[in-house]
Parts: sequence; C-alpha cells; structure tokens
Amino acid sequence: MSVSKEEVKHIANLSRLSLTDEQLEKYTEDLSNIVDFANELSKVDITGVKPTAHILDIKNVFRKDEVSASYDREEILKNAPSKAGGCISVPKVVE
Repeated sequence: MSVSKEEVKHIANLSRLSLTDEQLEKYTEDLSNIVDFANELSKVDITGVKPTAHILDIKNVFRKDEVSASYDREEILKNAPSKAGGCISVPKVVE
C-alpha cells in the first residue's frame, strides 16, 4: 500500500505545515516506505512468542530500603542565612 500525495497534503494541512513540491515528493516516498515496512512486519509469524514489556529479563533494580544515618541538622543549617525552629526561614511570599 502506498501513500498518495493527497494523503500527505491532508496530513500536512492537519499539522499546519506548508510543504514545497520537493518535500511533498520526499515525504510521500518516505511515508510509503514506512507503511510498506509495517505491512511486512504484520506478516511475521509470532505464534508461540510470549509478549514482553522489556527486551531484557529485568526485575526490580532499586536498592533495598534501609535506614541509615542522615546529615547533622545543625551542620546543614550552619550555611542558612536565617533559621527558626530547626528549619531554614524564608520571607513570606503569599499575601
């Protein structure tokens, strides 16, 4: 199945694109090749092939959730321009 120039013009119009005659020729050929390739893929026999979500057999790759020591609060707040109640104090920005 090949894509016609009228179909490419219609797609370009929907996309708000203006195409030159050279671009129209190129895109018509390119889209026809893409559609032909997709049609070739639909002919492949996939009976017995299990569906996959990923090409590799990957399981959860996250690290274990373990409790560990954090930074010292006073050491972090040492660089803050102003602090109150163990937190960084910022000017009010909401009226």
